[in-house]
Amino acid sequence: MRVCLVEDERVAGLEPLVATRPVNQLICGITTLAAKQLRHLSATEVGYWCRHHVAEWLRSQPGVGAINDPEWLKQATTLLVNGRWLPPGGHIQLVAKTDSYVAWVGEDWAYAWLKPEHLTVWLQKGGPTSREWWRQWPAQTASGRILAHLWEFLDCNGAEIARDVADGDYGRWWPAASRRLTVLGPSEWLYVHPTAEIEPQVVIDTRPGPVVLESGVCVQAFSRIEGPCAIGAGSIIYGAKIRGGTTIGPRCRIGGEVENSIVIGYTNKYHEGFLGHSYVGAWVNLAAGTHTSDLRCDYAPVTVTIAEKEICTNRRKVGAFIGDHAKTGLGVLLDVGTVLGPFAQVLPMSTFAPRFIPAFHRVSGRGMKCLRDVDRILNTVRIVMQRRGCELSAEEERLYRFLASQAAQTNMASSISTDVIPLRKSA
Repeated sequence: MRVCLVEDERVAGLEPLVATRPVNQLICGITTLAAKQLRHLSATEVGYWCRHHVAEWLRSQPGVGAINDPEWLKQATTLLVNGRWLPPGGHIQLVAKTDSYVAWVGEDWAYAWLKPEHLTVWLQKGGPTSREWWRQWPAQTASGRILAHLWEFLDCNGAEIARDVADGDYGRWWPAASRRLTVLGPSEWLYVHPTAEIEPQVVIDTRPGPVVLESGVCVQAFSRIEGPCAIGAGSIIYGAKIRGGTTIGPRCRIGGEVENSIVIGYTNKYHEGFLGHSYVGAWVNLAAGTHTSDLRCDYAPVTVTIAEKEICTNRRKVGAFIGDHAKTGLGVLLDVGTVLGPFAQVLPMSTFAPRFIPAFHRVSGRGMKCLRDVDRILNTVRIVMQRRGCELSAEEERLYRFLASQAAQTNMASSISTDVIPLRKSA
């Protein structure tokens, strides 16, 4: 099956995480949306069509196919796949029909089988087009779900962990019974890589669902991990309480309490503090005592500001959504529905931080300031990445400089002072 993974016109609803990566590279469960889509469709040839600035990031990743390549796309009939589509489990083999068609999940297209001449028209219109454009083709019904906002990833995360375990190859790992562990629930639902280390006085509860500890994971004494949960390769759990529905990506340092959250990877939350119902990007640092509130005191539905619009989540429990390379200071308090853009910085304050902090902005008790010294910021990024054995690629640097220029332009266009902004009181 020849497949092209496409970002549609509604991708902005998944800010701030999609500011630095294509939407199909977001994690839900153990794997990315792209991995789930390709596995479900049994794809044999893969291309990508995404926003130009995140294509830079994608090109820096190993093993990717054609990216924003119109000549590749027009070579043959291709299945365009909506990057926001969360497919059902298992594998399917779509029949290669001669006529074009579009498969829908509710009001959103999930995938479209288009011939080269139709792909040419699609490209002439600039790639992703409105839902009305897709309706000119014969319609079919697809299974799965189209994810519109980040809190929907958290709704699905526990079930997706269990589904990824069922569809994956974790049975080759050493059984839990071969290790001296305190396991509450079925031991066959604990998947521990042979290189993972678990110290004494660790409790793992598989009664709510499976627990996966990948290669090189270290779980220190006095930790409790509840399923469904996945801990990525090389991560260290420092006497933490990890509640169900949580995914910790690779090379993270996690302490305190984490509940029903996704942390993409390379993130530091070493110290005590609560992270609940939140989605956290890569290379984030949450300092000691950083807490996220995920429930209003009046139990009313939480609202979140996305793309300058306040959106009601229709959910009582919603935490924070934190972009790549964001940082908090000691004792920072994040209110329900907080959004921190990439490279945002939150310094200690005497109250909750503002619920929306744009990319490349710093907030403190003195106000909010746009961060314009990009060279200094990128030097810090290099130091942080080198500490984990990684290097800042040229593609990533161009992406970050682009985002910084956008942040500066937005700051000026809206007549925001670069010195001080009075902070409104938390609701």
